[in-house]
Amino acid sequence: MTVHTALRAALIGSLLATLGTSAFSQVDDPPPWEEAQVAPPAWSLDGLSTFRLEGQGSMTFAIDPSTITFAPDGVVRYVFVARSSSGAVNALFEGVRCQTGEVKLYARWDTGASKWRTSGDQTWQPLEYRGPTRRAMQMAQAGVCDNKAPARNVAWLLESLKRGRTDQTR
Repeated sequence: MTVHTALRAALIGSLLATLGTSAFSQVDDPPPWEEAQVAPPAWSLDGLSTFRLEGQGSMTFAIDPSTITFAPDGVVRYVFVARSSSGAVNALFEGVRCQTGEVKLYARWDTGASKWRTSGDQTWQPLEYRGPTRRAMQMAQAGVCDNKAPARNVAWLLESLKRGRTDQTR
């Protein structure tokens, strides 16, 4: 190999390395995720859409369709309602972040005061098959999420919850 050929190869290699480095340095990292600021919605016991969850005893579960939102931040928010056989009602305003498999409780309905009480600990919790996020995990799998994406729309979410689907091949 001649000196001229070796010099040309070195120059081309150096140029390619420089182009490769600058091409990668041009790629910007996506901006950090930012959660939308939300307030608890108005809701009613009228018009609730009921569904079943496995292993949850004699409770009746429902979601208020008028409160389901698909926000640009990727969070599906809704009012979840649980009713005991004695008629006691527990309503929660919560959100599921399907992409990361997390749930956040924003507020609980105070029946006596007829108003929302914000949750003291408003941190994202991982969805798990055990513990306090089990019910939200079941809901995410049954229709709130479509794998790691939010449900396609309100009708699809409600139908999926009613059917009790827990497979992710829809």
